[in-house]
Amino acid sequence: HYDHLGKKGEDVYNGADDNASGTSTVLEIAQAFADADNAGAGPRRSVLFLLVSGEEKGLLGSQYYVENPIFPLENTVANLNIDMVGRVDEAHEADPNYIYVIGADRLSSELHDINEKMNANYTKLTLDYTYNEEDDPNRYYYRSDHYNFAERGIPAIFFFNGTHDDYHMISDTSEKIRFEKMAVIGQLVFHNIWELANRDKRIVVDKK
Repeated sequence: HYDHLGKKGEDVYNGADDNASGTSTVLEIAQAFADADNAGAGPRRSVLFLLVSGEEKGLLGSQYYVENPIFPLENTVANLNIDMVGRVDEAHEADPNYIYVIGADRLSSELHDINEKMNANYTKLTLDYTYNEEDDPNRYYYRSDHYNFAERGIPAIFFFNGTHDDYHMISDTSEKIRFEKMAVIGQLVFHNIWELANRDKRIVVDKK
């Protein structure tokens, strides 16, 4: 999602991490796919790069999309959601090369395995599944735009760097972004999409 809380009085909520970091990463990945396609080496299947608004108001943009899809939902293999990937949370201050992975195994064990394999082969980040637990009190799985797809049976991964002192504050500004970290996470998402778009068969949905 590209929106944030906007302006309240004289306070401007820039949303550099939440979620300009995710939006700009989506644009970079889209550029990489466009470059491959222009070179005659594009993916075998269509990839939709979707930027939605209204996430902060209740996942409204993604809800609108699933109700008015460009491609039929039954032909939509997976959703990869990038929401906050530019900062480091308190739990990982000693090692910023991590990302929280939420939802990858909720509907498809195969999607989980692909993400693990792409990371092992290319990016070697620490994949933290803390917030993927069913009893996670934060309930992040239900709070970002991938959920409107998952609710309709489409396997999804939510990539997330966790919260920090600037979360939903006017102090979430661009000079605090870890751009090198963002780039590596973008590479992980790219390799996942590339794999999904070039497989002989779509991933299985083997969980309710």
